[in-house]
Amino acid sequence: MHAVKKTIRTMEDFSAFVGLSRPTVSKYFNDPSSVRKKTRDIIEAAVKQSGFRPNIFAVNLNRRRTNILGIIIPNSTDPFYTALTRRIEGIAEQAGYLAFVLSSDGKPELEERAIETFKSMNVAGSIIAPLGVQSHQEKLLKLGESIPMIYVDSPLDTVSPFVGTNNRQSFQLIVDYLTRSGDAPCYFGMPPVNSNAFERREAYCEAMDSLKLEPRVIEVEQAADWDFEKSAFDATTQILRDGGFPTRTVLCANDRVAFGVIAAAFQAGVKVGRGEDCDLRVAGHDDQPLSRYMCPPLTTVAQNYNEIGRLAAALLFHKLGEHQDSKFELPANERILLNAEIMLRMSA
Repeated sequence: MHAVKKTIRTMEDFSAFVGLSRPTVSKYFNDPSSVRKKTRDIIEAAVKQSGFRPNIFAVNLNRRRTNILGIIIPNSTDPFYTALTRRIEGIAEQAGYLAFVLSSDGKPELEERAIETFKSMNVAGSIIAPLGVQSHQEKLLKLGESIPMIYVDSPLDTVSPFVGTNNRQSFQLIVDYLTRSGDAPCYFGMPPVNSNAFERREAYCEAMDSLKLEPRVIEVEQAADWDFEKSAFDATTQILRDGGFPTRTVLCANDRVAFGVIAAAFQAGVKVGRGEDCDLRVAGHDDQPLSRYMCPPLTTVAQNYNEIGRLAAALLFHKLGEHQDSKFELPANERILLNAEIMLRMSA
């Protein structure tokens, strides 16, 4: 080993500096335990002296299987996806993987670019919250032929590996509560950005039918974008100007839609809550981190994003041939639907 005379930037530079062959050095950085202890000690001393850090992407591209996990989400500002990716990143790090997160920003072309990026990075596997109705389904399925892929939040189809919330159970739970505690709810949908927009509407209608009640769906023009709060605020403002909702209880497809409904109601002087002096009850779905701090705090049903992240990572590791989670039991069809829990607060 020589004194450091120039900046060491490449694996070749480091190999010359340490006095070992390039394959031996690469073998160490791929798996330190794969080289003899004496060699490992020499390389680790050289790393400390030189400060060299290999390009992780270059190292991974030379591996048969990388230690990079790709994550694609549809919206990086949505608190649900932020919490979900944080959970997956933590699990990946503990397992010795690097989680690389890309956002499609609700645009099919960016989702496609993210897919191509992960293919070029030779990722070991991927966890994706797809755009659903707008997704390049064929490209996702093709990518799934080459690397393990797990879908979360909204399924791509009826057979691909998936971890998410049981919408039928969650809407049965919230509809039953709202009906027993006051007026039966009408339904305020979400923009058609993924399959949840359709699944949740159907789940609401099924829950109402099971109680022998007529479903009442609010039909509003909604663009397929992720500005849920604004679209709900604008639509609610117009509804209240035109005479109001058909019932005194509004069940929203998700909490962000409920935020827009409550804000518009406040501006119109309509009091939201479950008290006798209140004009309107509003409930949501998801239990976003901000839902408990709304005014009034939002009654909703909680998606367990920690458990969704844990199970999605466990299912992916299982497909990679690794068993990181001793509590994980592989479902027969590789599809996991989690039951939601009701969060009773002051809005309904």
